[in-house]
Amino acid sequence: MQHYKAASATKDKKKRNVTLASAFKTIIWPRRNYVLVGLLLIVIKSLAGFVVPIQSKVFIDDVLPSKDFDKLYTLIFIIISAILVQAVTSFLLTRILSVQAQYLISELRAQVQKKVLALPISFFDNTKSGALVSRIMSDVEGVRNLIGTGLVQLVGGTITAIISFVLLIRINAWMTLFVLLPLSVFALIALKAFKFIRPIFRNRGKINAEVKGRLTETLAGVRVIKAFNSEDQENKIFEKGVDKLFQNVKKSLTATALMTSSSTLLVGVATTGIMGFSGYYIINGEMTVGQFFEFSLILGFMIAPIIQMSNIGSQLTEALAGLDRTEDLMNEATEDDDSNRTVALQNVKGDIQFKDVNFSYEAGKQVLHDINFNAPSGSVVALVGSSGSGKSTIAGLAATFLNAQSGEVTIDGNDISKVKLSSFRKHLGVVLQDEFLFEGTIRENIMFPRPNATEAQLQKAIKAAYVNEFTDRFDDGLETLIGERGVKLSGGQRQRIAIARAILADPKIIILDEATSNLDTESEALIQKSLSELTKNRTTIVIAHRLSTIRKADQILVIESGKIVERGNHDQLIASEGRYYDLYTFQAKI
Repeated sequence: MQHYKAASATKDKKKRNVTLASAFKTIIWPRRNYVLVGLLLIVIKSLAGFVVPIQSKVFIDDVLPSKDFDKLYTLIFIIISAILVQAVTSFLLTRILSVQAQYLISELRAQVQKKVLALPISFFDNTKSGALVSRIMSDVEGVRNLIGTGLVQLVGGTITAIISFVLLIRINAWMTLFVLLPLSVFALIALKAFKFIRPIFRNRGKINAEVKGRLTETLAGVRVIKAFNSEDQENKIFEKGVDKLFQNVKKSLTATALMTSSSTLLVGVATTGIMGFSGYYIINGEMTVGQFFEFSLILGFMIAPIIQMSNIGSQLTEALAGLDRTEDLMNEATEDDDSNRTVALQNVKGDIQFKDVNFSYEAGKQVLHDINFNAPSGSVVALVGSSGSGKSTIAGLAATFLNAQSGEVTIDGNDISKVKLSSFRKHLGVVLQDEFLFEGTIRENIMFPRPNATEAQLQKAIKAAYVNEFTDRFDDGLETLIGERGVKLSGGQRQRIAIARAILADPKIIILDEATSNLDTESEALIQKSLSELTKNRTTIVIAHRLSTIRKADQILVIESGKIVERGNHDQLIASEGRYYDLYTFQAKI
């Protein structure tokens, strides 16, 4: 299928509306065979539809006056055949185009999700997950009106209207021209309405994503909400969101109602005029009753598609608005868009070095100042300090989740900003402070980084992290379902599963961000026993508030206000009686 092209980092971010021409090129043209079949079917369906009004004249003017049963039987056979053709073509239209449209939706969803996962961590820090779910699942749904029956019906309706117009002119030109006046007025109103509706639809997608995003957060944090008795507060926030969505829908309904009422009024004017004209012509003998019925029925065939086009036009407008939002997302620069990342790591040893590294999340608010340290392969470097001092930012830079504004972070002597991320991250293992577990079994979560790991490798990781200490007590063992985010497990159990997952990945570099923060004393003791195996032949960066867990670290860096204020091993720092000594002795008293 035709893929959206991601913009480079320097691409102009100005938003452009997706046009029907661009949608035709990227979505419709690659499926031209299906669309052409659909157009052929709808033309056949439209032509079959003209049989009834044409034969109505024959029925009234020829069959009834002559009382000819043979003509009656022939007429009935022709009409039944035409109805059968309409039914079959209608079924095939839905079967071919609607199925293809749903397949396209599934393709686009997969494509957008793939794009989203390629975006940098900073994008997710500034975007609600619920909003992204809405954009992946909802925004692309409108394309069914482009490749499905919507666009084909628009083209088919145009063909039907043109054929009807020609037939009406043949029956009575003056009556036809009279009908065109109110229809022209309706067309102008519809065009104005579509121009008004499109930005409303575009904004609706944004509001819908915001509401869904908040709802997702509410459901995920239901325990916090109930603990603080904040149900009413969350209800008010949600009510405000859905009211905002309602106001948006109300605007579009106003425009839609204007089109609907205009069509009712103008069709009524046309119908009244036709009655007057036809009455005049029939009384004067210039038109037969059969011709009047034929004209009226064919007129319906011309007006119906035009009225239907207003609905289809709204659907196409909504589809294009959804594609506008999708293209905005697809034009975001991914982690791999950086043309400087050309170095592919082969045999990674794990030497990490920070050289005069500075970093800030916001301009003018520097978080790290001239960070310099070396973490040789196989060594353990511990980062300690008060909350907000910059420890997690250093870990994020080492994990390539963040990029230094100045200075250099190297891996085995290679500037990490020039290294292809996939070649580095396959050697990286991370255990976060608030570790994320997927809904499923304990086995599935541990095997997440290596789904093809052998049972022996799995058991080794389980024993190293002492996961078996609690799974052996569970009836289902490793097949125990842990619920969403591991809600059925204790904090210590979740953390040990996360550590086992990191061990199974067998990385050369491990980052433990508060990895023991959720462990009770017994669990911490178990993890301490496995720490030597966990860090064996691996470069390890440990962030810990519990200083007792890092006594054996090769190097301890004390971070305060984004600067390294002390460095050394445990004994050296205790002997110097500086900031580390104060932190350690304070915790020892507790």
